[in-house]
Amino acid sequence: MNSKIIKYLPVFSIMLILNLSFGMQNQPDPKNIDSEFPAIIPTPQNIFWGTEFYILPVKNTICYNSESKNSIYWIEKLLNAAGSKAEFTEAENCGNWKLNIDPELEDEVGEEGYKLKIDDTGINIQSATEAGMFYGIQTLRQFFPAKIETGEVSSEIKLRHVEITDRPEYSWRGSMLDIARSFLTKEYIKKHIDRMAMYKLNRLHLHLSDDQGWRIEIKGYPKLTEIGGKSAVKNGRSGYLTQKEYQELQEYAAKRNIVIIPEIDMPGHVYAALVSYPELNCENNKNIEPQRALPPDLYDGYNVGWTRLCLEDASTYKFVDAVVKELAEITTGNWIHIGGDEIEDPLYEEFIQKADSIVRKYDKTAIGWEESAKADLSDNFIVQRWNGETKIAEGQKIIDSFCKFFYLDHGNITDQENTYKWCRKEGLPLEIVYSYSTDDERVIGIEAPVWSELVISDDRADDRLWPRSIAVAEVGWTRSSNRDFKDFTERLAKHGERLENLGIEYFKSPEVDWETPREKGVFSEKLSKK
Repeated sequence: MNSKIIKYLPVFSIMLILNLSFGMQNQPDPKNIDSEFPAIIPTPQNIFWGTEFYILPVKNTICYNSESKNSIYWIEKLLNAAGSKAEFTEAENCGNWKLNIDPELEDEVGEEGYKLKIDDTGINIQSATEAGMFYGIQTLRQFFPAKIETGEVSSEIKLRHVEITDRPEYSWRGSMLDIARSFLTKEYIKKHIDRMAMYKLNRLHLHLSDDQGWRIEIKGYPKLTEIGGKSAVKNGRSGYLTQKEYQELQEYAAKRNIVIIPEIDMPGHVYAALVSYPELNCENNKNIEPQRALPPDLYDGYNVGWTRLCLEDASTYKFVDAVVKELAEITTGNWIHIGGDEIEDPLYEEFIQKADSIVRKYDKTAIGWEESAKADLSDNFIVQRWNGETKIAEGQKIIDSFCKFFYLDHGNITDQENTYKWCRKEGLPLEIVYSYSTDDERVIGIEAPVWSELVISDDRADDRLWPRSIAVAEVGWTRSSNRDFKDFTERLAKHGERLENLGIEYFKSPEVDWETPREKGVFSEKLSKK
């Protein structure tokens, strides 16, 4: 969407605005104005810019209703970073800041939408939920200069007058980190959560097990991490999350309106489990074919799809039940991902149905890669589509993660070093990611994975994730009729300094004419140490 065009504004509203001091007689031409427009990403669904500015005072009074009480935390952090002071008052109408959560607004803005108004009286944010209020504050954050991310703002802050009514296109706007092949620490994951939150991404999928490593503590099977946690892909990093660390990350994410979805990949991609518990393997290792490694040897190769659990053995389901039960007990979100990709076995469909039943037994919803759709699934099972080669039943919910749009381990440009090209030989430049759209009504959202065979360091992860995750965020939030790639790149260009101030080693996509001068975000905190 061109953010300088009036959207959905009836004539009588325009006439009313002409008589107000809000200063919005016409959409202003930025060439004739002494200050630029804020570069809002994702672009809001409905936005009307004013010509005037509100000067943020040194002393601010934040008026909030009782439902908004938790949200004042984020306002205080924002104002502290801006060098301003805040006084908080629980009341319906007072001060130069007004925060109001009203459940009756849900019909207008949904569960995650908001209304933001800046005029001569100050800042007004309304929503139906805490999530919506959080996202309204994230939009407001982008009105502030990029130096807000380091707390080094020295000049007065001018906030352009605006009226925004906004809500997301999709409820599922996800990022996936493969920490099984090469481990990413809780500190990095925490930083990734901060960055996701600013761009309104709300689902963090953690790929916690694969042939190369097992990354989540299961107390009933301690060798999964004692042994399986020591392996990694070649030159990659080993390690694992304790249950305490996993729970801390969930709490940190939930505060930023992000749900963590754990994935235990099965019945294939299980060598790390087999090396930890060889009794899970079929007799004489007959199911490892070709035999690239033999328990108890660790595996650091790139090939996958060559191991499986023994689906004919009842003890396999005892193992699956125990792992899912323990994972469900420490997972606060509604979902557990059971993997299910890249395996051929005559009992595969039966396994998927049984695994789905086990997940539901522990009051969670199962997600599986698209091959799982070969089975007769329960109605609430969510299929994650990655190549589009599997027929998915009508009425089944879908998350789109098509490799040709969203596999961010592929290059930012053609032939980028240490990237894959098996799905799309030209790589996945920013414009390709941004070009995704669908009219499939089964799709509840999108998710962009980063597989880590070749992503073996924090800076490589940053390079693959950013800025393409920002394109994912806008695709997930903004309806396709309101999206325009040229407009997106113009706004993204202004985010270079903000990304650097957040300490992100992002790839400077050649499609963007970057405007740039690194480390802590305004909404960041330290996780507690063990």
